[in-house]
Amino acid sequence: MPRPILASIHPTAVQYNLERARRAAPDARIWAVVKANAYGHGIERVFEGLRSADGFALLDLAEGQRVRQLGWRGPILLLEGVFEPRDLELCSRLSLWHTVHCEQQIDWLAAHKTQAPHRVFLKMNSGMNRLGFTPERYRSAWARLNALPQVDEISFMTHFSDADGARGIAHQVQAFHRATQDLPGERCIANSAALLRHGGAAEVRLDWVRAGIVLYGSAPDHPERTTADWGLEPAMTLSSRLIAVQRLQAGDSVGYGSRFTADGPLTIGVAACGYADGYPRHCDTGTPVLVDGVRTRTVGRVSMDMITVDLTPVPHAGVGTEVTLWGRAGNGAVLPIDEVAQAAGTVGYELMCALAPRVPVVVA
Repeated sequence: MPRPILASIHPTAVQYNLERARRAAPDARIWAVVKANAYGHGIERVFEGLRSADGFALLDLAEGQRVRQLGWRGPILLLEGVFEPRDLELCSRLSLWHTVHCEQQIDWLAAHKTQAPHRVFLKMNSGMNRLGFTPERYRSAWARLNALPQVDEISFMTHFSDADGARGIAHQVQAFHRATQDLPGERCIANSAALLRHGGAAEVRLDWVRAGIVLYGSAPDHPERTTADWGLEPAMTLSSRLIAVQRLQAGDSVGYGSRFTADGPLTIGVAACGYADGYPRHCDTGTPVLVDGVRTRTVGRVSMDMITVDLTPVPHAGVGTEVTLWGRAGNGAVLPIDEVAQAAGTVGYELMCALAPRVPVVVA
């Protein structure tokens, strides 16, 4: 039989989370963000759950082609725009909308020969300081684009640096609205965190919102708020089974480096999952895990192919017992991916995207 580890993708949970996002901004259209192969879930696997989105937002042309091949005829937006002039030819052929964030992209458009003008989103650098034109240069960039016959409608967008934190978004919202005042076109500024935390404000919802991590059942502002607080469902479950049981006495250590030492009799289980599967090596003793749907903890250091777990809360567990690393257990109990990520000093996004190729994936 194959090694007992499995990633299960839940399109119905993705659909549920999409509708949760829509309730947060009922009068806005929603971009379903599927960059990084739908945050590691697989574009093809989650597509059915995202059919009710108003558009798909992604990073590269290959992802755009895949969404078109799935039969999507609506808007597709390249979030970072094109990377070289010839990319514009495929944008024309596939009717891809694309972001414009620098002068070079405007130059490429000016030299592009096309019969169908392009729909573009002009990006503002309102404080994130990654991509986009500063507020002082924004209107001149718009004027250049507006003068090009290669450009049809121009929309406006920016990205928040602190939508999930204490600083908030007010300073960036103000900069955006000041620079775009009186310019005609649709507007899009809210990411997942802004959608959930600030979506009640009309000046944040605007015409489009970008639903990313919220679609996949992770809280964008964990640990301040959890998936339960936001009413989200896990879109990915990583599960395994126990392959061995060990009984320790006081003083016995576990794993490489003897990082954990039992202070009394203890029964531990060995699960078939390690950092070669994408489980974070930085998860030390105390990381939450579900055994037979019961919450317990890891003990010792994560190995390449195995982790060890405390079986004290589940004395009936034995070889073959289900182990849920994150997601939904067979009995319905949920371990949010955010809690595992927090134990590893990272975010749920990284764990989703880091699932190893050797892990079998099914749609469930």
